Amino acid sequence: MSGSSETGGSASGTGGEHRGEPTLKRVMGPWLLLLFIVGDILGTGIYALTGQVANDVGGVVWLPFLVAFTVALITAFSYLELVTKYPQAAGAALYTHKAFGIQFLTFMVTFAVMCSGITSAATASRAFAANFAEAFEIDLSTGIGITLLGIAFMLIVAAVNFRGVGESVRINVVLTCIELSGLLIIVFIGMWALGIGEGDFSRAMTFDTGERSAVGGVIAATTLAFYAMVGFEDSVNMAEEAKDPSRIFPKVLLTGLLFTGLIYVLVSVTAIALVPADELGEGDTPLLKVVQAGAPGFPIGIFAFITMFAVANTALINMLMASRLLYGMSRQHVLPPQLGRVHRTRRTPYIAIGFTTFLALGLITFVGEVPQLGGTTALLLLCVFTIVNVAVLVLRKNPVEHKHFRAPTALPVVGALACGFLATPFTDRNPDQYAIAGVLLAIGVVLWGVNHLVNTKLGVKGELHPEYLTDDDPSTPHGPSN
Repeated sequence: MSGSSETGGSASGTGGEHRGEPTLKRVMGPWLLLLFIVGDILGTGIYALTGQVANDVGGVVWLPFLVAFTVALITAFSYLELVTKYPQAAGAALYTHKAFGIQFLTFMVTFAVMCSGITSAATASRAFAANFAEAFEIDLSTGIGITLLGIAFMLIVAAVNFRGVGESVRINVVLTCIELSGLLIIVFIGMWALGIGEGDFSRAMTFDTGERSAVGGVIAATTLAFYAMVGFEDSVNMAEEAKDPSRIFPKVLLTGLLFTGLIYVLVSVTAIALVPADELGEGDTPLLKVVQAGAPGFPIGIFAFITMFAVANTALINMLMASRLLYGMSRQHVLPPQLGRVHRTRRTPYIAIGFTTFLALGLITFVGEVPQLGGTTALLLLCVFTIVNVAVLVLRKNPVEHKHFRAPTALPVVGALACGFLATPFTDRNPDQYAIAGVLLAIGVVLWGVNHLVNTKLGVKGELHPEYLTDDDPSTPHGPSN
């Protein structure tokens, strides 16, 4: 999952109304929100997984991205209805809580979102390591070298996370421009190649799905390509800081999705036109190969650094999100209280940071392969999106006083079916992804179960209230105030 998932003050703004605190300042107009959404979607997925998608479908590498975009767009309509109906910054956990009111389900959705951040960061770490090796011309043909570099990078991310990072939407604008510049370079290289008659654009219509049927290959590739389209759902975390969200969110979110979808299709068409599918699918730096093939004179080190910056931002933001969610769940007594401890001087949740980093290091070391890490991220979020699409329909029976966006009823139905299907084994998804997701979620269940037994013995009541999961001031107690 790419983009700025951790928006610490957003949830506290919601809680602030109940605690007598001031609410968040609404500073984001349409253009600033659009840049935030575009930057949220752009990231590791397209930079690292284009070649792996080509391995599944051959030349029509653009088609899985297009299908993934369509499914994401349908789900976005559900998010639009919910974020304009409940303009609070808690996302899927809040919608699950309001729709079903089942504490364990709310917890599992929250923990799944947290785990998706860890798997996404691990994906970005491997991609960072591969691009680092290319940028400095280091021969890391053995997987051990990439793994060690990925581990070192993740430890640096943990150190930055521990030190404390103050986020800003203006910084996000800069990051978005850098990430977008790398993809625009690819598009311009494709236009140049087309103009001078280089490249074989006919390859973009060629299927090569191996033993699978054409449909089966596209579906399998879509489960991986979907990772590149996630991130738009994080924009709901900015609901309390956007001006008139019920009015501007629909058109801004849809514009952002359409723009990024177009960029991804153009990038994938250019990639396959300049580099054959079998070559594109080798290694974790597919777009570097495109630059080398289409513009041999272009300083490859510059593009490698752009890619490194894009994936580094993905890793940092996702680890911030994961550690803060874990911290928030601990402060609400649904996870062991040790995970909610805050460092005296840095004022950051150092135990939660250490725990999430430990999980990420395990994924980098024992899973390693970028496709399985990215595919696991998509799997976790597809399950969450299925629940969100159902929640839209359930919450239709709970009207609100203000006007809000309403999605055509058919869309959440189709969205739930599509996301649910893409999460099943019928898509020929690699079984390792289910194993990885299962282990991560099992850790959450064990932590929840042990903590529940301890709470029962001590007479402590633990309830998860998504509105209070994050807070600018870690010393502020979490929990509902009625």
